[in-house]
Amino acid sequence: STQSTWVMTADIIYHLTDQFQLYLQKLDEEERKQHEGEAIFPCVLEILPDYIFNTKNPIVVGVKIIDGELRRGTPICIPTKDMIDIGTVINIQVNNQDKELGKKGEEVAVSIAPHQGSQHYSYGRHFDHKDKLISKISRKSIDSMKMFYVEDIKKWLDLFKKLKIIFNID
Repeated sequence: STQSTWVMTADIIYHLTDQFQLYLQKLDEEERKQHEGEAIFPCVLEILPDYIFNTKNPIVVGVKIIDGELRRGTPICIPTKDMIDIGTVINIQVNNQDKELGKKGEEVAVSIAPHQGSQHYSYGRHFDHKDKLISKISRKSIDSMKMFYVEDIKKWLDLFKKLKIIFNID
C-alpha cells in the first residue's frame, strides 16, 4: 500500500500550527464521512395530525421534533407499537426546501421509506398521531457517536440515557 506524506512549511511557527490544525480537522471530517451511516443521532418526534401527506411507501408526515436532532438516514421506530421499525428518513423539508437536519422544536415534513425486504407499515393502519416516533439507536451507533461526535453526545446525553432504557442497551 502507498501512503502519502504531507510536508508543511511556513515562515512563522503560528502559521505552521494553523496549517496542522486544519489538516487534523480535514482528517476528522474524512473519518466522520466514512462512518456516517453508523452514527444515529437521537430524536423524538410527534406527528402533526393536520399534516399527513402520504400514508405509505414512503410515509410523508409533518412532525414536531420534541427532542434531539433529526437527520437523513435516521432509522425510525415506534416504541408504543412493539418497536415496529417503520423505515429510514430519506428527506426532511421546511417550506418545500430540503434540509439535512431538523433541530429540537422545529416542525418539519419528513419522508420515511420502508427498509428493503421488511414489512411496509402505513399511517392510520399501524400507527397514528398519538404515537411518538423515535430514532432506533443501538450499541454500535452509540459507540460510533462516542468516537466521532463527542460534542453531540454531551449535548443529547439525557436523551441517550432515556433511549438506552427503551432499547435495553447496556
